[in-house]
Amino acid sequence: MNIVILAKNPDLYSHRRLLEAGIERRHNVRILETTRCYMNISQKNRVIHYRGGEDITGVDAIIPRIGASITFYGTAVVRHFEASGVYTLNSSVAIARSRDKLRSLQLLSRKLIPLPVTGFANSPEDTDDLIKMVGGAPLIVKLLEGTQGKGIMLAETDKAAKSLINAFKHLRVNILVQEFIKEAHGCDIRCFIIKDRCIASYMRVAKEGEFRANIHLGGSARAVKLTPDERKIAVKAANAMGLNVAGVDIIRSNRGPLVLEVNSSPGLEGVEAATKVDVAGAIIEFIEKNARPKLRLPL
Repeated sequence: MNIVILAKNPDLYSHRRLLEAGIERRHNVRILETTRCYMNISQKNRVIHYRGGEDITGVDAIIPRIGASITFYGTAVVRHFEASGVYTLNSSVAIARSRDKLRSLQLLSRKLIPLPVTGFANSPEDTDDLIKMVGGAPLIVKLLEGTQGKGIMLAETDKAAKSLINAFKHLRVNILVQEFIKEAHGCDIRCFIIKDRCIASYMRVAKEGEFRANIHLGGSARAVKLTPDERKIAVKAANAMGLNVAGVDIIRSNRGPLVLEVNSSPGLEGVEAATKVDVAGAIIEFIEKNARPKLRLPL
């Protein structure tokens, strides 16, 4: 098959592993920079060109690895591949859903998936009640646009929370206010979902003095065994977003597992290192089973 990985940095571990896994399974695979793809939008001639004129419309499948900073342009490119009949691992709609933290939480809530108590408001006059709504301080303040743990802040007192929330409101920055799960002790679990299966999971542990467990922020990782309830919730969360491949982050609370976030472009380095599972190979295998090869075109 002819497979294109849409990504910005070809040297990232995740992108190299997907490339290697595809080549090992005898596919023609290449990494293309998403922002260098451009489109002809017309009634009869929906083509996609790359870097000055190369027609890449006729590939069999694409693996979108769309960075958060280019979500708008990246999903537009994915939509054009979809309109041209190219199989895409995750759809443009699913990617857009998962990138909007507020929308994704509302979708998860509609599916009755357990979540941390989360508040969203616009007026500074409502800040006091917003803080009470999530159980008071300590609490988490999240930028809607943040990724990899960036844009997530801990307010340890009601006074600090009020100051922080109102500062963002005055700057017209959209934020979520979320309860702080103290009993998690700075740990969360990343579940790697492919369609209806959790193929691997690992626990991320925050470094000393940090409440965020992201590997990018110095957290450590180790394999973890999920409970049946955790496995079911993680799969249900990915399906609620419409994602074929997803990283679902859950946290263990006194009232059971809670979903923190659903990621449409989960990194492979942490999960493969911690679990020794060939996640990249499993992704390529899923594409083989679900994409229909087109007439072979040279890449």
